[in-house]
Amino acid sequence: MSTPSLAEADLAALVDDWIDWAEAARRLEVTPAKVRTMVREHELAAAVPVPGGGVKLPADLIQDGLPVKGLSGLLTVMHDNRYDDRECIAWLFLDQDFPGRAIDALRENRGTEVKRRAQALAF
Repeated sequence: MSTPSLAEADLAALVDDWIDWAEAARRLEVTPAKVRTMVREHELAAAVPVPGGGVKLPADLIQDGLPVKGLSGLLTVMHDNRYDDRECIAWLFLDQDFPGRAIDALRENRGTEVKRRAQALAF
């Protein structure tokens, strides 16, 4: 049996803590409109974790009142390779042997390897 694609990943099972626009805005000390702009500009990523639910952001994308260091560059690389936010979130939260998940490596300031692997996804 093959591994499901990133687009088919169960985001609700991969990500433990989801936040809405208002909570993301509170944590970033900006307006909800600014959070939407940040998502549109690939500074953050958002998706619908549960069919029929609303759009939310993984709470782990915000650290110390800012988007996780290196996240914006990583999201840009992935979007340039035609991945959407849902696929980006799945990739960040799957166990990638960094060790661990890509999001954990980013949060621990080990983003160089994460970005290198994201660049390799194009090949």
